[in-house]
Amino acid sequence: MARRRKLRLNYMAEQKELKQTKEKANTEGAPAADATAGAEIAPKLGKKKIKRAVPDGRAYIDASYNNTKITLTDDKGDVIVWSSAGSCNFKGPKKSTPYAASVAASKAVELSKAYGLQKVNVFVKGVGGGREQAIRSLQAGGLQVESIEDQTPIPHGGCRQRKPRRV
Repeated sequence: MARRRKLRLNYMAEQKELKQTKEKANTEGAPAADATAGAEIAPKLGKKKIKRAVPDGRAYIDASYNNTKITLTDDKGDVIVWSSAGSCNFKGPKKSTPYAASVAASKAVELSKAYGLQKVNVFVKGVGGGREQAIRSLQAGGLQVESIEDQTPIPHGGCRQRKPRRV
């Protein structure tokens, strides 16, 4: 226990000394890196995100009973921007309304302006209330809708029925 305390006090003393040398270097006008010679770790540098110009793309609208999600991609299918009614601060049953879908679509269009997106092919999936309103909102936001395709999954044959009841 005493050893741990002693180590902690040594560490605190070193930190105080580092701080004083930095302050002294800043007041004298000398660079602070010379005073701390390797004692400080440089911050990590991440990759710089490059925004590319994407004039044509695709818009995927997933309109479920509970939410509406809009994803704007390039022609290859790489996501540029996305938005949903839930990410636009709609909670609970308000997420499934046409108004929430239009707000989500207009937010996605605003974010896509930075990429220069102008024309989209729309792919709609689901039976939610925000289907048509999301498409209208994409058009109102300034995107030119070239085609609309419905990709709603339709069961052929459906699920297996339960066994008949014996009476």
